Amino acid sequence: MSDDMVLTQGRGGTVLKFAAALGWFALLLQLYLILMSRWQGEKSLLGGLDIFFSYFTVLTNILVAVVLTYAATTGDSALRRFFLRISTQGGVAAAIVLVGLAYNLLLRNVWDPQGLQWLADELLHDVMPIVFVVYWWFCVPKGLHWSNAWPWLLYPLAYFIYALIRGHLIDSYPYPFIEVDRLGYSQVLVNALMVLVGFVVISLVLVAVDRVKGER
Repeated sequence: MSDDMVLTQGRGGTVLKFAAALGWFALLLQLYLILMSRWQGEKSLLGGLDIFFSYFTVLTNILVAVVLTYAATTGDSALRRFFLRISTQGGVAAAIVLVGLAYNLLLRNVWDPQGLQWLADELLHDVMPIVFVVYWWFCVPKGLHWSNAWPWLLYPLAYFIYALIRGHLIDSYPYPFIEVDRLGYSQVLVNALMVLVGFVVISLVLVAVDRVKGER
């Protein structure tokens, strides 16, 4: 029996499909809330899409949902093979762990979401990180190398560059710790560097855990 069949048949396959559906539900809920807020404020819905895709949380949860969807289904394609690579899934795991830690350590006290926004926040920042780490631990074959961690750094680095360029163009930043107009470039770069260092630490811990489990 192939790995695909093991993952997609029986209870394991049902759980994976539920996890993937939960990930997409959280993303669609957040998109709905942003677009509804824009519509009620008589603002551009295209601007709402720009806001939605400006968040590292959203982009990373999209990666999580894509990986879980491919893991829960069968088929063969270049994209499916890429997203189900051990190294790719390890990088996604590191990124979603960063999402959960950064939100709870840096952003949770910044605002107090209510109702459906609270639900969306909890799903994207707490539930899906836990779901994906559990999936990574139990379902993803172990075999990472220390060198795998360094290419992962390109993702958050590219995001910070994109967020700063976007913020400069439209004078709006998705996170308070990169608000250049309020903090200045020096402090923002320090903040970004600290987050990147945290990501490196998370990545190295994941590789270490992977290697220990693989040896066992």
